[in-house]
Amino acid sequence: MRKNIIILACAGVLLCSCASEFNRVYKTNNYDYKYEYAKECFARGKYNQAITLLQELVAIQKGTDNAEESLYMLAMAEFCDNDYESASATFKKYFSSYPKGIYAEQAAYYIGQSLFMSTPEPRLDQTPTIGAINAYQQFLDFYPDSKLKESASKKLFELQDKLVQKEYLSAKLYYNLGGYFLNCINGGSNYEACIITSQNALKTYPYMSMREEFSLLIMKSKFKLAEQSIEAKRLERYRDAEDECYGFINEFPESKDKELAEQYIAKCKKFTKD
Repeated sequence: MRKNIIILACAGVLLCSCASEFNRVYKTNNYDYKYEYAKECFARGKYNQAITLLQELVAIQKGTDNAEESLYMLAMAEFCDNDYESASATFKKYFSSYPKGIYAEQAAYYIGQSLFMSTPEPRLDQTPTIGAINAYQQFLDFYPDSKLKESASKKLFELQDKLVQKEYLSAKLYYNLGGYFLNCINGGSNYEACIITSQNALKTYPYMSMREEFSLLIMKSKFKLAEQSIEAKRLERYRDAEDECYGFINEFPESKDKELAEQYIAKCKKFTKD
């Protein structure tokens, strides 16, 4: 028990000593010393302290030999401290201030990386995802031979997959709403909305890995749309649904939903055989 008390007391003294040292550095007007101390904080993983010092130094050192490194180190400290919004803004500031600087390539990459780390789950608004895609694409345009090219390209595909997933969730929601009409204030139906959303996704992302999922939603929606159609549109829509079923089977002959497509075809033929 006594040993534990001694250890805690020593730890408390050490923490107070460290805090006291940082406060002295923070208050000093010796900016060269403050700059070196900020670098030491960064190297030791004390990013919050490094950020506090560097935010002041970036303004004071403007135009000096240390200004460029201070700005880049501030951006990296914010990134390592998981403040991705601030980091992306600071990396952008560095890249616009020093487009030919020694850290320009890394800064351009980390603009995208910072935005990538803050992208939301697919169900939420994907504006940050689009921002990250644009940032990575800009990086690849500026540095097509960069060693970071493979990493940026991989992240681009991951971000595009997130947009695809967002579109799929929207299309699936329309399908699940089915015959519910209160949300269709401008006419049309949820099945039509599902078809349009899915078709647009297939056009926008032709090499996606979820082609079968979107195609299945289109097929099912066209059949459901035919079922609930008025007499004047029923034959046309059953023919369209039948064609979609054949197209699905041709594109995905090994699909687990092939049997469903065949069932739909049999039901469609009851209306189209004449």
